[in-house]
Amino acid sequence: MNPHPPASPDPEQEGSQAAQSVQAGSRAVLPLPPEEPPRRRAWIFLLVLVIAAGAAYFYWRRGGGSVASATTDAKVGKKNGGGGAVPVIGAKARRGSIGVYDSNPGNVIPIYTDTIKSRVDGELMKVYYTEGQMVHKGDPLIDIDPRPYQAAVDQAEGNLARDQALLSNAKIDQARYETLVPQKAVPEQTLATQVALVHQYEGTVKNDEGVLDAAKVNLAYCHITADIDGLVGLRLVDPGNIVHATDTNGLVVITEIDPISVIFTLAEDQLQPVLQRQLKGETLTVEAWDRGTTKKLATGKLSTIDNEIDQTTGTVRLRAIFENQGRELFPSQLVVTKLLVEEKTGVVLVNTAAIQMNQNATFVWLVQPDSTVITRNVTVGTMDGDNSEITSGLQPGDVVVLTGVDKLSDGARVSVQIPGEQAASGEQASAKQTSGKQAGQAGGAGGQGK
Repeated sequence: MNPHPPASPDPEQEGSQAAQSVQAGSRAVLPLPPEEPPRRRAWIFLLVLVIAAGAAYFYWRRGGGSVASATTDAKVGKKNGGGGAVPVIGAKARRGSIGVYDSNPGNVIPIYTDTIKSRVDGELMKVYYTEGQMVHKGDPLIDIDPRPYQAAVDQAEGNLARDQALLSNAKIDQARYETLVPQKAVPEQTLATQVALVHQYEGTVKNDEGVLDAAKVNLAYCHITADIDGLVGLRLVDPGNIVHATDTNGLVVITEIDPISVIFTLAEDQLQPVLQRQLKGETLTVEAWDRGTTKKLATGKLSTIDNEIDQTTGTVRLRAIFENQGRELFPSQLVVTKLLVEEKTGVVLVNTAAIQMNQNATFVWLVQPDSTVITRNVTVGTMDGDNSEITSGLQPGDVVVLTGVDKLSDGARVSVQIPGEQAASGEQASAKQTSGKQAGQAGGAGGQGK
C-alpha cells in the first residue's frame, strides 16, 4: 500500500489543460466563462430581500397609521356629534296660506279682432301702416282711388241743386194760385195740380239728398281707418291691386293685444264652487303659465262663464282677462290656466321636496333634537309648486330633510344646514363681533383717560 494517497486533481488546472488541448486540436472552439461563485449570489439575494422588507414596512406604517387615525377620528366624532354626521339640507315646517287651484289648458284669444275689408271697388292707392305696428282707433290705414266716388258726389250735388230750384219755383206758383182761387181768377183744379207738383219736387229733392249721402259714404269708404287699438298683421294686398267689396279675403287684420283674454274649459263637476263665488260678486284670480308650468306669464281675473255645458266633453268654457302691456301673452298661444278656487289660511306647510313616497306610505325624514333622523308618516293635502299642505304628521317648527335623503337611515346622525337661518345666524354673529370690538375700543379709551 502507498502511505501517501495521490492528491486530488485541481479543477482549475484540469480546465486549463483541457482548454489548451482543445485549442491545440481546433482553433475554432472558445473556452467557457467561469461560473459565479455561490457565495456572491447569496449576498445579492439577501440584499433584494432586505429592500423588499423595508418597502413593505414603510407602506404598512403609512396605511396602517391612516386607518387608525380615521377610526379614531370617527369614534371621537360620534362622541362629539360633529364628525361622522351626514351633511343634509333641511327646512322647517311653518304655518301659512296656500291656494286651491283648478288647472286646465287654455288658448290666448284677443278680445277684439278686426279684419279690414273694402266696401267699395277700386284701386288700392296707398298704405299708411307698417307691418307689426301698434295702431290706435282712427289711425289711417289704406286709401282706395276716390276719384270715381268724388265724381258721383259732384253729380248728386248738381241734381239736388236743380231739383231744389224746381221745388222753389213750384212753391211760388202754388202761393200765387192760392191767392187767385178765392177771387175766381183761376180754377181750383189748377191749384190742385200745382200742389201735387210741389209734392213731386219735394220727393225728388229728398231722393237727391239720399243719393248725395250715399255718394259721400262711398267716398268716405275710400279712406280706411282703424276701428280698434291693436297690432297690425302682415299686409294681405299690395298697392296697385284692384279690390272689390265682394272679396272674401281682407286687406289687413288688427288684433287687440292689451288687454287680452284666455279661454279655457272647466269640468262640470268643478263648476258649482266657481259659479257660486261669482254669483256672490267675488272676483276670482286666474294665472296663466307656460305649457311646462315652469314660468308664470300673467295674472288676471275671471270675466265670463259660458251659458251652457258642452255635452260632448262635459266641460264649460270660461274667459279670463289679462293686462298685457309686456306682451307676455300672444294671440293663439297655448297656456296652462290656474283658477284660484279657495285660499286656505293657517295650515302647516312644508317644502314639497321633503316629501318622500314608497309603496306603503308617504313620509318625511324628521330631524330630532339630538341631531338624529327618523321617518315620520304624513298626510298631504293641497300641493302648489314648492309648497305642500300637511294635514297630519308635522307641527310648525319641525325640521325635515330636503336633500341627502339617499344616505339616511333611522337613527342616523345628521348635520343640518337651513339656508335661511344660516344666513341670519351669520349676520347676527357679525353684528356681535362688531359690537364687541366697539365695546373693547370704548373700554381702552376709558383706561387711557384715567
